[in-house]
Amino acid sequence: MISITDKTLQDLEFTTVLQTISGRCTTEIGKEKAMNIIPFKEEESLILVLTQTSEYLSSFTNNNAIPNHGFDNLTQDIKFLTIEDSFLEVGSFRKIATLSETVNALLLFLKKFQDYYPKLHQQATQVEYTKYIIQKIDEVVDKYGEIKDNASPDLVHIRREMSVVRGKVNQSFGQALSQYNSLGYLDEIRESIVENRRVLAVMAMYRRKVKGSILGSSKTGSIAYIEPEATLRYSRELSNLEYEEREEITRILKKLSNEIRPFTELLHQYQHFLSDMDVIAAKAKYALKINAILPKITKEKRLYFREAYHPILFLNNLEKKETTFPQTIELNNDSRIIVISGPNAGGKTISLKTIGLLQLMLQCGILIPVHERSETFLFDRILTDIGDNQSIENHLSTYSYRLKNMNYFLKKCNAKTLFLIDEFGTGSDPELGGALAETFLEEFYHREAFGIITTHYSNLKILANELPYASNANMLFDEKSLEPMYKLILGQAGSSFTFEVAQKNGIPYGLINRAKKKIEVGKVRFDKTIATLQKERSKLEKTSQNLKEEENKTREEGKKMESINTKIQEKLERYQELYDANQRLIYLGQKIDDISEKYFNSKDKKVVIGEFLKIIEIENSKRKKTTAKEKKTIEVIQKQVIEEVKVKVEEIRKVKKEKKIKAQKVAAEQPKVILKVGDRVRMIDGKSIGTLDKIEKNKAVVNYGIFTSKVSIDALVYVQPE
Repeated sequence: MISITDKTLQDLEFTTVLQTISGRCTTEIGKEKAMNIIPFKEEESLILVLTQTSEYLSSFTNNNAIPNHGFDNLTQDIKFLTIEDSFLEVGSFRKIATLSETVNALLLFLKKFQDYYPKLHQQATQVEYTKYIIQKIDEVVDKYGEIKDNASPDLVHIRREMSVVRGKVNQSFGQALSQYNSLGYLDEIRESIVENRRVLAVMAMYRRKVKGSILGSSKTGSIAYIEPEATLRYSRELSNLEYEEREEITRILKKLSNEIRPFTELLHQYQHFLSDMDVIAAKAKYALKINAILPKITKEKRLYFREAYHPILFLNNLEKKETTFPQTIELNNDSRIIVISGPNAGGKTISLKTIGLLQLMLQCGILIPVHERSETFLFDRILTDIGDNQSIENHLSTYSYRLKNMNYFLKKCNAKTLFLIDEFGTGSDPELGGALAETFLEEFYHREAFGIITTHYSNLKILANELPYASNANMLFDEKSLEPMYKLILGQAGSSFTFEVAQKNGIPYGLINRAKKKIEVGKVRFDKTIATLQKERSKLEKTSQNLKEEENKTREEGKKMESINTKIQEKLERYQELYDANQRLIYLGQKIDDISEKYFNSKDKKVVIGEFLKIIEIENSKRKKTTAKEKKTIEVIQKQVIEEVKVKVEEIRKVKKEKKIKAQKVAAEQPKVILKVGDRVRMIDGKSIGTLDKIEKNKAVVNYGIFTSKVSIDALVYVQPE
């Protein structure tokens, strides 16, 4: 069972990650669930959720996109539905139907593509598929969220009567409007709407002459709004029918509520399923943004994050268009604890937080931005002590608070613990605080816990070097500019570059020498040695980088040379074949010349024929005999070629035919010009232009210069002179 304190979540800024994921959710319940993500207690459940997120992530790059999973929150509606004799409004039923349709579509999709999404389908199999809810609601409610006319026989009858009465209302109002308008009693606007009823806009001086009910007046009092007497009677009848309609709709909704009420638990399950899908989708979208994957999770105690990015820093830098430097780090049984040292602002804390946050994210079911060959195992506890730890509430100093925190570490630390401590031992006297920090580190080491600490204390660097299963590391710095390179190097402690940085910032050299004299010579020499080693490491790193670049260039040149060599070899082979063929022809020519000379001298045909046959037999013996199988293959290829040619010919014919028909249509649409001798003409489907020499009945002789052609006069089109 994993133990994570609120302090660890705060130290690693885990809430920021959850807020980013929550922002990518489309439903309110999904957003709430995303903010409540916590580490999984069971490994089986964790692996399932991680795999589901990985499957959803793959849907962004394949052709089987997962359908929409959005829905309106129905928690209150479902809660209200559970109350006996209650009924839902028509809008709620439309939302319930949409919820059921969305779930059904998703269930069918995951069933169809279960080979692509096996773990998502596994979750979908726990949800019941039913069309009953949709059918029952569709019988009553239309797609616009209105009660259908045929929802019940009584409603059909009521709405028909309402339609008739509305017609009478409009007819009687129209008659009154015409009558009083002709008498000049109405204002320019003639009519208006009051309390959803049509009324006449009667000028105040004539209000007593108009029979009807006054429903109001204008602000100035110059207009009285009167419903005509004839219309009033039908309006009352319509009001009665509207009351009956409302009563019938209430009865229909109560009946529908009673039919849907047994499915309240299923509706809860639907919401739970879709909101889970929403969170998985949001995590997949987040993974796509930060280039996250699912690394290998092993039983072996090993944490190996290759090219790991801090996700929050990565997104911030992406927005600012700045570079984020990845880190590679490994913890295993042979190197359980790493002590990172070096100057401030070099990236020590970010490296520490990167490892802690990624491990925490992974154990909460979130994919992490690491190289695909990364792997890790699952810790029972993640303990952190990062940042300014002064407790204002408990009136504790930074050091007192840190000691209290170390006490908690000592109580909880075991072989399955990952501890992360920033600036270990600071806050007290360097000598005494360093000694106590060294003791704590020894205790964590003997408990076989895994951990990363950052420090400036030399005694901790020395201890890490002496302990068999601990190691030093440092953040690489440029040896000339003393600028950070944001690259973690394992196996060597880092100098704080205290005096070097002071000198770079303009502190007089004399003051720096006086400061050096105030501390022990051994410490200065130790720090100087580390600084020298670190500079050498930096040089080697640059040399290694240059060698890699040279190696890549050499490899590329080698590939080019290989390609050129292959081409030259092919050319030589072709020249050799040409040379051999020419030599053969020269040889045959010489032989024929010799035979010709023999015949010239002897006139003996038999000898000549014999010589010819001998040459032919020799040449045929050189030729490779074609086997029956090869003949069959050649025949098959020939047939395929013939078929392809036939298809191409048919396509060309079809295109030509379409062009001809199109040309005929264009010609038919153009105004017909009566052709006469001497006109420039061309065929309807042709391009060659000739001169009309002669017209005989329906035939015409066209002169193309080189030749003449006799065609039907209907097949010709007049061409405008240039």
